[in-house]
Amino acid sequence: MKKMLAAAVSRVLSRVAQKPAGRVLGASCNYSNDATFEIKQCDLFLLEKGPPGTSVLTREDGLKYYRMMQTIRRMELKSDQLYKQKLIRGFCHLCDGQEACCVGLEAAINPTDHVITSYRAHGLCYTRGLSVRSILAELTGRRAGCARGKGGSMHMYCGYFYGGNGIVGAQVPLGAGIALACKYLGNNQICLTVYGDGAANQGQVAEAFNMAALWRLPCVFICENNRYGMGTATERAAASTDYYKRGHFIPGLRVDGMDVLCVREATKFAADFCRGGKGPIVMELQTYRYHGHSMSDPGLSYRTREEVQSVRRKSDPIMLLRDRMVSSKLAGVEELKEIDADVKKEIDAAAQFALTCPEPPLEEIAHHVYSGNPPFEVRGANQWIKFKSVS
Repeated sequence: MKKMLAAAVSRVLSRVAQKPAGRVLGASCNYSNDATFEIKQCDLFLLEKGPPGTSVLTREDGLKYYRMMQTIRRMELKSDQLYKQKLIRGFCHLCDGQEACCVGLEAAINPTDHVITSYRAHGLCYTRGLSVRSILAELTGRRAGCARGKGGSMHMYCGYFYGGNGIVGAQVPLGAGIALACKYLGNNQICLTVYGDGAANQGQVAEAFNMAALWRLPCVFICENNRYGMGTATERAAASTDYYKRGHFIPGLRVDGMDVLCVREATKFAADFCRGGKGPIVMELQTYRYHGHSMSDPGLSYRTREEVQSVRRKSDPIMLLRDRMVSSKLAGVEELKEIDADVKKEIDAAAQFALTCPEPPLEEIAHHVYSGNPPFEVRGANQWIKFKSVS
């Protein structure tokens, strides 16, 4: 009997010993359910009151935001690798460094609200609901991509997300049009219209502001100011770099775009403003991209390596969230390392999936030109080549 008991105890102890140290540590820690943090106050324009100066973060939300930002970071780094291996071709604009923007925006709106953005779209594609597999498959031009391999980096779409637009600033009047549809239908939905500091000088942006203000459209115009329009610093390109004041007659906010909680609280404020029938609002997110403008830009001819490293060291959005969560006992260091490892495996598996997917057949090159349209023929490179288009 004593031998049987000793054997049972030995088996239990061996199972405990086989568990990863991080999991044992995580199981033995008593984490806080939530914590309140002070966040940077927004600069205001034509507003008497802005978002709060504190933000409550639950453990569940913190872990979710951390995983999402790590996934976006790893996905962009994998895209960089695949591009350099010539497995991704054409235009490719990465958003690593700007993860707090897309995660904070999504955290503050409803799944049925609308989002439209520029060509730096990978992060918003993911937060809007596209899988890493479908994004990497699209980047590599494969049939399993979210646009069947025909859109590439700049043209990805899903429900309530309208891309990915390749023309600088073109998405801004389109976003105003989506907001007009929301008002016309009376569905209490809003549209987040995202553009960069380089696009802020476009005439069509000013036209969209005017129409949105005239018709009091539920549109949040969001300028992601990452300090450089292609290779030109904002100070050299814009007579006024106060992009949150560019609406002139539209209220505005300037937000710390490197802090996911700042972005979340400001977006909640802006969304409530629009849903309250007060018309449009402009948000400027002060952020930073670690990569160059696109994969053809090393990003070091107009800024120093030391500048990039300084931002990484002082303001990295993932680092800021991790430090907050650990210091407030919302999570442990080992627990977050486990998330990092899980995310790396997910990205590696998604990349392998993308590279083993077939490319779309030539016969489908003209498919999906229209939605719900009867089949018709599309002329190819010369008049004797015809392709069938199916919706």
